[in-house]
Amino acid sequence: MNEGLLEAGCDEAGRGPLAGPVYAAAVILPPNFNHPLLNDSKKMTDTQRRELRPVIESEAISWAVTKVDVEEIDTLNILWASVTGMQRAVLALATRPEYLLIDGNRFRSFGGFPYSTVVHGDAIYASIAAASVLAKTYRDDYMIAISKEYPQYGWEKNMGYPTREHLDAIREYGYTPHHRKSFHPKALEPTLF
Repeated sequence: MNEGLLEAGCDEAGRGPLAGPVYAAAVILPPNFNHPLLNDSKKMTDTQRRELRPVIESEAISWAVTKVDVEEIDTLNILWASVTGMQRAVLALATRPEYLLIDGNRFRSFGGFPYSTVVHGDAIYASIAAASVLAKTYRDDYMIAISKEYPQYGWEKNMGYPTREHLDAIREYGYTPHHRKSFHPKALEPTLF
């Protein structure tokens, strides 16, 4: 986007789930980085994302992944928790970027970094797509790990999203410390009739 500037692509994973943290990543790719599998992580299979992750980690100039826990999500709200996560990922980069490409349409200035927000940026810019792959795979790994503690919620499959299985488990077993208290699914509201 900005010829000659060291750009970091930033994205997050986990805005919509009822449980688990939101993960964010920032990635600085070398100029002309290209990989046939690289795309918006939502359009890739889990196998493709897992194949691509070590390629991104080994070939990127710099990369970082951070998470924002449920308590902070409940305090900030999910939008600003996502922005906070991306800011932390940028600050965690070993190489300071000169420009930020942010997936989405909302961000906050910080640290003097110039930036652009790009709706569907993960389908347009390789660095944002790479960040989406890292954020998604690291978040999935976390949800699979905590699913062993609470197997009845099916997090190893639904990753905390409000699937029928997850909603039924909440009805039967209640909420866990990993659930976001600020998220109130309509499907769980009592009906009048």
